[in-house]
Formats: sequence, C-alpha cells, structure tokens
Amino acid sequence: MCDEFFMKKALRQAVVAYNAGEVPVGAVIVKDGKVIARAANSREKSKNALMHAEIHAIQKACKKLGGWRLSGCTLYVTLEPCVMCAGAVMNSRIDRVVIGARDEKAGAYGSVTDISQLPVNHKPQVRFGIMEQECSDILKSFFKDLRLKKRN
Repeated sequence: MCDEFFMKKALRQAVVAYNAGEVPVGAVIVKDGKVIARAANSREKSKNALMHAEIHAIQKACKKLGGWRLSGCTLYVTLEPCVMCAGAVMNSRIDRVVIGARDEKAGAYGSVTDISQLPVNHKPQVRFGIMEQECSDILKSFFKDLRLKKRN
C-alpha cells in the first residue's frame, strides 16, 4: 500500500478533529501494512496540552504493541509535528514520518527547526508533501470558519 492510502486515513482523523471543534490534525501509525493506532487532535476537549494527534496515536500504538519502542512503524500525520511531537517520535523510535502539510509556525522537521539536525539518538526517515493540498486546505478552512465565528 502506498503513502497516500494511509494519509487518507490520517486526513479522516483530521476531519474528526474539525467536526469536534479542534484544530484539524490527524495521525495514524502503521506497522507491517496495518493501522495499529489512529488519533485526532483533542486538546480542547481533553483540556490537555499534550493531546496532539501524534502523541495520542503514539500512546495507542505503545499500548497495542505492549511496549514503548515503535520500531518498524510509520507515522502518517496531516501537519508537520511540533517539537514536542517530534521528540515523542524520536523517543518512541518510529522509523518513518510521512507528513502532509508543512507547519511554518511550529514545524520541527525543517519548517521552523529540524530536530533531526540535533545530535539525538534516533532520526526517523521523513517524507513531506503527501496529499499536501488536502491537508493544507482543511486547516485553512478551519481557521477561516473560526475567524468568521469570532466576528459574529
């Protein structure tokens, strides 16, 4: 299966977040061609700054696999991870990160900073631009809607 197939699944999670009034970011973690975890951003609902889609997906994948090492896994995420999430990727030993849209305000795989350039113990392979337009469009739509609601 191709990266686009799994990014579509991450994008579905972003739609879940959007519909819940959350910033529309979705993530799935795949091992051996199977989705083992999926999550939507849920910071507002959970009232927890840690509940980025990537963090929640990593928690679920660790539980599913019965350990904290996610070697052999790929994270598909609709928005470039922030420093916190990139750190969680590094610490969980995820092999690959496939990213939809860049995050020019907080991205930690090259947009604002690049955690992979630090002398860290694990550096995943990173691929950008998978379904980039769709991943970017949902974010633009969400923030446009939010601005309109604030005006009214």
